[in-house]
Amino acid sequence: MNLEAIKAKLAALSSGGQDREKVDYEKIFWRPVTGKHIVRLVPSMYDPTYPFKEMKFHYNIGKFPMIALSNFGKQDPIEEFVKELRKTSDKDNWSLSGKISPKSRILAPVIIRGEEEKGVRLWSFGLNIYKALLALAEDEDIGDYTDVINGYDMVVEQTPGTPYPTTSVRIKPKTSPLSTNNDNVDLWLKTQPNPMECFTQYDYDYIKKQLQEYLTPGEESATTVVDTEPDQAPSVVPGTGIMEEKAFTLEAATKGNKSTVSKFDDLFN
Repeated sequence: MNLEAIKAKLAALSSGGQDREKVDYEKIFWRPVTGKHIVRLVPSMYDPTYPFKEMKFHYNIGKFPMIALSNFGKQDPIEEFVKELRKTSDKDNWSLSGKISPKSRILAPVIIRGEEEKGVRLWSFGLNIYKALLALAEDEDIGDYTDVINGYDMVVEQTPGTPYPTTSVRIKPKTSPLSTNNDNVDLWLKTQPNPMECFTQYDYDYIKKQLQEYLTPGEESATTVVDTEPDQAPSVVPGTGIMEEKAFTLEAATKGNKSTVSKFDDLFN
C-alpha cells in the first residue's frame, strides 16, 4: 500500500472531496476587532477606478460559506434552484428561496495604520458599511478618499453587540498621503490579494450535494457507516471575516410541503 497516497486521499475526503490548500488568512484578510482602527482604502490593482469587489456567498448550506459559482460566470445549482422555487406561487417555496439565496459581501483592499508592514489586505463587509463608504465618496467635500496623495484615512470602530458586533466608519478630518515612502506606495499598488482567488471554488456537483443534504436534514446515508459527530458551523470562516448568516432549519418550511424537495428532484434528476 502507498501510505502517502492514502494520506492524500484521506485529506481530500476530509475536505468534502474538494482540494483545500492551507492558507494563512491573516496575510490576506483584515477583520476589525473591538476598538478603533485607522484604515486606509487603497486603489485596487485589479480595477483602479473602483476599489470595491461585490461577491456572493452561500451561507448555512455547507459547513462553511461557499462562494457562488456565478461570481465566475458559471452556473450555480443553488441559484438555479432558487429560480425554480420562484416560478411557483407557493409561499413556502418563496420563503425558502429567500433563505437560501446567496448573500452579498464586499471586499476592499486596505492598509491598517500601525500594521503597514503587513501590506495590503482585504476587508470584507456587508451592505450597510458599503452604503456608508459609497456615501462618503459621493460627498463633494470628501470625494476620492483612496487618492494616494490627497486621500483620507478612516476610523473604523467596532463595538460589542447582540448577537453581532456593530461596526461604524467615519472619515478623518484632514487629507494625507498613502505613505511618505514612494517605495511603499508602489509596492501596495502592485501587490494585493486577488478577491477572485482567495476562496475555494467548489465545483457544481459538490455544491449540489450540499444543497441536497440541506433540504433533507436527518436522513441517514445508504451506507452502513453512520457519522455521529455533528458539524458545528463557526460564525466566521477562519481568518476571513466572511460571516455566517443565522442558521435556518428547513424542517418547518418543508413539513407538509413535499413540492420543495420534489422540485429539487425535478431540476437535478
